[in-house]
Amino acid sequence: MAHRPVFRVIFHNAGKIYELYADGVGESDLYGFVVVEGLRFGERSELLVDPAEERLQREFEGVERLYIPVHAVVRIDEVTRIGRVRIHDAEGKITPFPPVGPKGSS
Repeated sequence: MAHRPVFRVIFHNAGKIYELYADGVGESDLYGFVVVEGLRFGERSELLVDPAEERLQREFEGVERLYIPVHAVVRIDEVTRIGRVRIHDAEGKITPFPPVGPKGSS
């Protein structure tokens, strides 16, 4: 029996780095976006509660598809198993592309 692929998607949003797991990743019909479907979270343990995972589950509760701007994607990997979902501060400076503001204005 062939295994179902699982994808680890790492992207930045509002100064944070998100690391999520999903059943599917692909091109979006919305130009410039990557679509992520079937968000997956680790197995829940009654003894151990991960506040970061709880926060992400609440944030993405009811979300069927996630549309991520292509320039925000850091990395997408096909993995053999689901790891820990995480959200953490971005290290270093994140600059949007193309630059916005006075210097990026024409």
